[in-house]
Amino acid sequence: MADQTVKDKVRALPDAPGVYIFKDSRGKIIYIGKAKSLKKRVSSYFGRYLNSKTQAMVSRIADLEFIISPSEFQAQLWEASLIKEKQPRYNISLKDDKSFPMIRVTGDKFPLVVVCRKQKGEVYAKDGSVYFGPYTSATLLRQALKVIRRIFGFRSCATLPKKPCLYFRLKLCPGPCTGRLSEAKYREIIRDIQLVLDSKYDELVFRLAKKMQEAAAQKRFEEAANIRDQINALSAVSRGNEFSNLNGIEELRKAAGLDRPPIRIEAFDISNISGQQATGSMVSFLKGNPDKDNYRRFRIKSVQAIDDYAMIREVVRRRYSRLKEEGRSLPDLIVIDGGKQHLLAAEDELHKLGLEIKVIGIAKEHENIYVGGKDQPLRFASDTPALNLVRRVRDEAHRFAQKYHHLLHKKKTLGER
Repeated sequence: MADQTVKDKVRALPDAPGVYIFKDSRGKIIYIGKAKSLKKRVSSYFGRYLNSKTQAMVSRIADLEFIISPSEFQAQLWEASLIKEKQPRYNISLKDDKSFPMIRVTGDKFPLVVVCRKQKGEVYAKDGSVYFGPYTSATLLRQALKVIRRIFGFRSCATLPKKPCLYFRLKLCPGPCTGRLSEAKYREIIRDIQLVLDSKYDELVFRLAKKMQEAAAQKRFEEAANIRDQINALSAVSRGNEFSNLNGIEELRKAAGLDRPPIRIEAFDISNISGQQATGSMVSFLKGNPDKDNYRRFRIKSVQAIDDYAMIREVVRRRYSRLKEEGRSLPDLIVIDGGKQHLLAAEDELHKLGLEIKVIGIAKEHENIYVGGKDQPLRFASDTPALNLVRRVRDEAHRFAQKYHHLLHKKKTLGER
């Protein structure tokens, strides 16, 4: 059975789509999976009713990691790519089970991109087909292919028709049947699609940006505009929809009454169990995305009792007194994991330091957002960009605090042996 550290990590998982990774006591990856909700899916492994195979795997889990994704189907692409790269022991049956769907890119002159259910051994191997997957959800797989098709377009007809079909007119196929598309040009498109299926977005965006610059330099402006649209679409798919991030930032600026958009956000969380090994964490977000180089950890020094407010005061004081002394830039917004009293404690410390930084708190129970100077909390709809942004920041601060707390607890336990 998994130890207490793993169970604590499971409880701290966010209710968000992503990929989870189980490791054994030697740090070796034994299983990779995807989830619509990381918290709910991973928690299910530690319930009562498990088959013998799953029980055997769970008994070997010594650690877990996770990656938050912008959507469940994106998580599925990452899952398949990681399984292919890491070859985890308990994913073997998944890889070998021919009932799971895969993507087949054929070896034809103008390759097809199709969903298949099984590899037919030598028949497919000899024709130069390339396979991606397996994928655990056929529905999500087809959704992913629809997105890829809108971005790039590809051939899916078994034989080339004599005249262009509806897919060509809808710009979902580049039209190798027209005779105006070279084999080399089409294979460039296929290579781009394969990079998406391998989750190699940075490499792909770099290639596309170079092509866009070349097209613009040669005054092929329509082609350059099309490539620009491809880059924007890929960014939306691979990075959690940065346009949605910007919407969340602007929506939060208006709701919280900020003078400028909260481009730089810093968030704090406190972790302690019965007052022991109390720690604080600070995470930093830039333009709605984690900026891990600026994460910070704090061991609580001045508070002995169980007093979250005093601990919040300490970490806020230590963080911003240092920034002030060093003359470094301050964040646009501070997020506190807690309610009105937590927010007031942080504001009071900033006031003592002579700093004016807007602070908001997000309460756990109803996810109301408290803003300094406002009597009533802000209540966003359940899926607004602003609330989703604050949730991501809060969940990351909590995860980072839990990770540091467990590290100190483990060191203390080893030291007592």
